[in-house]
Amino acid sequence: MISTEADFHLFDGGEVGPHLLLADGSQVFGVDAAFAEALRVAEPDVARAMLGEVGLGGRNFIDAAPPEDPPMRALSLSVAQRCNLGCTYCYAEGGDFGKPPRDMEWPTADAAIRRLIGGVDSGERVNLAFLGGEPLSNIVLIRRATELAAELAAAKRVRIGFAITTNGTLLGDTEGDFLARFGFSVTISLDGVGPVHDQLRPAKGGRGSFDRIRARVIALRKRHPRLPIAARVTVTPRNLELRETLDCLLELGFDSVGFSPMLHAPSGRDEMQEMDLNCLLQAMIECGEEYERRAAAGERYGFSNLETALQEIHRGTHRPYPCGAGAGYFGVSATGELAACHRFVGDADHTMGSVGAGVDLASQRAWLDERRVDRQEPCRSCWARYLCGGGCHYEAIHRGRPACDYIRGWLDYALGAYVRLSVRRPELFRTVDAKAA
Repeated sequence: MISTEADFHLFDGGEVGPHLLLADGSQVFGVDAAFAEALRVAEPDVARAMLGEVGLGGRNFIDAAPPEDPPMRALSLSVAQRCNLGCTYCYAEGGDFGKPPRDMEWPTADAAIRRLIGGVDSGERVNLAFLGGEPLSNIVLIRRATELAAELAAAKRVRIGFAITTNGTLLGDTEGDFLARFGFSVTISLDGVGPVHDQLRPAKGGRGSFDRIRARVIALRKRHPRLPIAARVTVTPRNLELRETLDCLLELGFDSVGFSPMLHAPSGRDEMQEMDLNCLLQAMIECGEEYERRAAAGERYGFSNLETALQEIHRGTHRPYPCGAGAGYFGVSATGELAACHRFVGDADHTMGSVGAGVDLASQRAWLDERRVDRQEPCRSCWARYLCGGGCHYEAIHRGRPACDYIRGWLDYALGAYVRLSVRRPELFRTVDAKAA
């Protein structure tokens, strides 16, 4: 059941009974059936009074003011604004962001890394990611940048994490050895299995890319069995067979698989429409039900969308933004501009300074004030706003919010899965508790 009340949401926990989510603070409580039904039909003022009578609500967890000048903690470097694939929906317009192809040069990478690590204190953590286009086409710079970042972080006693998102076509033994040496988290973009993937992510000349990527993933997994390797699947109307894709990619050797709907493409191709999103929700729930079944049997099933949702619900994650874009995280263009995130690289309207001059604080403050979920419509009256954060900024700005019903439906399911698994397999959440301790 999906409530439209902005302050709370009633959801069905199945065999564990009805439960209640308080939006502010993302707090979850079990309630009896009579109270749930009375709350469901109550007018908003009466519902708030009912919650107050049982000691729920009344405390504000979300600060009304946007964060003030948050420090930079993560950068993604667009080290190669060019690509060897011709994906039909590419947000980077074929990898070059609609401009002549170019690679990041060393002075830009050097300045970005020094800017990132120079702004933190000993004991803090930063993250450095490499994206494109296809980042591995500029592997020489990636090697040099990683080595410098590791050296500077060690000298300052700063913890650093490295990540790369790649199409996998250039990922040979030498590249894999390097990524494993520095403990990279590797994400490979795959949009299905065999012909399904090939239709969406062909080479520039039109040939399929799946078989090539498959061989490289198998070789990488065999050579480095402990290297974290995730698959990212962009979902379009042409690849909605999620369960089949999930099982095949896990069998291929990926630790986890995550799905993300294509909501805005510069070309307008392969965008998800209302009917497609309805199908996507059912396919996601099907994957989630298999996750629940396997978890109850003590097996791991690397469906990262649900794993992440369960962890965030357990932690009580509540946020007025969907991510750190324009706050602690920035995308860096090949020429050194700081963008609100990697998807805004090349967009002059969402540039926030440069690696040389630093963050343009006026632009950052305006962004954080404008993009806050409580200032968005229809977000401000949605019970899911502090779990969702308002959705991807890039997609909201360019297409609006066509996926709100899908997001609410998915979070409603995830909340139910959380309370069921909390009873069936409470040990699933011990790692989350240990990290928080």
